Amino acid sequence: MAAIRNEIRRLRFEHGEMTQQQLAEKIGVTRQTVNAIEQGKYSPSLEAAFRIAAVFGRPLESVFHYSADG
Repeated sequence: MAAIRNEIRRLRFEHGEMTQQQLAEKIGVTRQTVNAIEQGKYSPSLEAAFRIAAVFGRPLESVFHYSADG
C-alpha cells in the first residue's frame, strides 16, 4: 500500500505558528480538510498540494513524501 507523508505541521510552526485555519484560508479549503491532510487521512488534490507548497515557498517534494511500499 502506498503512503504519502507530509511536513505540513512542522512547516506551519516554522512559519510563525500558522494555524490550520490560516493555512486553509490561504489555499481555499476548510480547516477540517487541512487537518485531514496533515494527519495523512486524506490526500489533497494536486492543485491543493501545489498551493500548500507555494504558501511555504517550498518545492512540492519537500512538503509531501511518497512511499510506494507504505
